[in-house]
Amino acid sequence: MEHRVFLITGASSGIGEATARLAVEEGHRVVLAGRRRELLERLAAELGGPERALPVTCDVTEWDQVRAAVAHTLEAYGRLDVALANAGVATPTSFLDEKGTPEDWRTMVLTNVYGPAITARATLPALRETNGHFVVTGSVAGRIPTPGSVYSATKWAVTGLAQNLRGELAGTGVRVTLIQPGLTDTGLIGPGRADHAKLDPADVARTVLFAVNQPPGVDINEIVVRPAGQVWHR
Repeated sequence: MEHRVFLITGASSGIGEATARLAVEEGHRVVLAGRRRELLERLAAELGGPERALPVTCDVTEWDQVRAAVAHTLEAYGRLDVALANAGVATPTSFLDEKGTPEDWRTMVLTNVYGPAITARATLPALRETNGHFVVTGSVAGRIPTPGSVYSATKWAVTGLAQNLRGELAGTGVRVTLIQPGLTDTGLIGPGRADHAKLDPADVARTVLFAVNQPPGVDINEIVVRPAGQVWHR
């Protein structure tokens, strides 16, 4: 059986990097999409070079770049089996206090909501060819209202996006999974939560591969994974 090909956005660090490492360990090929070319190239070399990992510079807020990433995937490996829409940013926000700027908010909304939406649009033709799997990284923040948090609002939108995708893709053979991690040590944690219990990115990567490794007739719709000890409302 041919090894699966994973396209991972936000692959240069955190959950994306950890998922790429685990996928390669399991024998698959990965396309590492992200904005930081140097980090992508270094990771690709560590994972075995062009036979196993392909670095592709891609800003997920740019439609032409996302489409090009899919084209590079098909040119290099001939297929696409899993797309992990993982790229995301977080910035402090408040509707009352001057936390962040409206331009920061724009970047966050485009990256966290528009990004996975156009990633789905670009990858689905290839995923339909392989009865593939679309996986999107949400957050516990997309289940629990967080006062003043535009980041939380973007992750609520991702929750809705996954549900809408699943509805449209029913009967096509493409599975859709929403991964909702709790606090994860990705370098985006604010100082107010630095001492809280955290997941390692590898914990989330194992969750992604758990969903992807199910038999074709099993569609894991949503997975919530928190670090032990994280309270329900955070």
